[in-house]
Order: sequence, then structure tokens, then C-alpha cells
Amino acid sequence: MKIKILTLNIWKGGMFLDKIISFIKKEDPDIIVMQEVRNGKDPKLEKSNRSFAVFKEELRYPYSVFSPAFLNVTSIGKIDEGNAIFSRFPIIQSKVAFFDKQYGEFDSENSKHFELIPGILQHTVIEHQSLKLNIFNAHGIWGFDGKDNEGRLKMSKIIVDEVKDKKNVILAGDFNASPHTQTIGNIEKHLYNVFKNELVSTFNTKHKLLPIYATTVVDMIFVSKHFKVVGHNMPGADVSDHMPLVCELEI
Repeated sequence: MKIKILTLNIWKGGMFLDKIISFIKKEDPDIIVMQEVRNGKDPKLEKSNRSFAVFKEELRYPYSVFSPAFLNVTSIGKIDEGNAIFSRFPIIQSKVAFFDKQYGEFDSENSKHFELIPGILQHTVIEHQSLKLNIFNAHGIWGFDGKDNEGRLKMSKIIVDEVKDKKNVILAGDFNASPHTQTIGNIEKHLYNVFKNELVSTFNTKHKLLPIYATTVVDMIFVSKHFKVVGHNMPGADVSDHMPLVCELEI
């Protein structure tokens, strides 16, 4: 059995939503994990503020789940923002763990203290051909650098505690941490880092002004020993301020 998974931080609810939709349709993954998805309920809102609903309608994956990390306070109202998973296969369980702060309000338009936004680990159990797949979608603790700190080390402990005794694990997302840290090293003791030492940056430098982003890797995919990696790549798609990662697995 082969599975294709795609991870993407879609940037403030989806700055290029139509381009993201076209790109995903072309890639045709079985499972998608996304970060910075917005779930506004008013159909009059711009697409980027209700991207979860737009993806459900346009991509037509039969199973999906949204997990809010915080309530985004904007000039047009309060809108949930968080992680989303879309799947061709049934999602039979879903839960979320918070790394540091709990769900609450954050004024993203006026505050620059993005370290105050809660980091989350979304976990779904997906059933396919009598197998249960543990899919984890991480959006890590933000900071001015990707180095180890108390919060990130705690984050890695929470992740390890969640994945270490489970089978058929796929962990993906934006970890907001450098790959050469103890934070990521702790995870690598239990899971295989698919893109380890291969990438220079996972940011789309067309939309980043600071030179440091050209040499910063924060987006990653990890898998358990139950999978064989048969293909992986970082498509050069201009769909966000992050680059998408794609991995094909066999089990």
C-alpha cells in the first residue's frame, strides 16, 4: 500500500488560496496536513479567512478535521486559526495537544509578539485497508531563532510522548525549530527524518525580506520504521511564504 502526504504552512489563512488549490489538485496527495488555516464561519468573509471551508468545497476530500490553536482577533471579527488535515481515507479519531500556552485570543494585526501564539500538535487516526495510521500535524513554538529553549524542548517531549508507542506514525508540519537542535534530535530518536540534511531552506524567499530565511529549515516530515520512503521532494511552488514538502510512503 502506498500513501502520498503533503505538508504546507499556508500563510495567514492562505494568501494565495487559489494557487494552493491548483497546486494540490496537481500533486494529488492522499493526505494533506496544513498549518495557519482559518475557519471563519461567515460566507461573506474573504476566502483566506475561511480557508478550511474553501478547501473542503474545492478539494473535495471526503474526510477532514480542523483544530484551532487560537482565536485570531482581527478588524473584521474573531476567527479561529489552527491546523487542518484532509484525507481520502476515514478519520476515525482526532485530538489536539498544546505545547505551551492554551487556546485563547491573539491580535495578529496589532501585536508582533508571535511567540505568544500557542503551538499545537494535531493527531488523527486514519483507517485504510484495515490499517490504522497515526497522522500528526505540528505547528511549533515561534521565536526569533530556531535554537533550543525551554519551550521547544518541552515541545519535543510532548511530541515524543505522543508518538513513541504508536505504530504507522507520520509526523509533519512547521516545527519552528532548526534541524540541528536537541529539540529535533529528540524526535529523531524515535522517527526517521525524511529530508534530513537535504534542504537549505523551507521558506519561499520571494516573500521573505531577511536573508536568514534563505538558510532556515523549519518544515519537516518524520515517519516511523513501519514505512518505506519511496519518494520525497520539495516542489518549487510559489503558493505561500513556506515551501510544500511531499513524501510518498509504502507500508
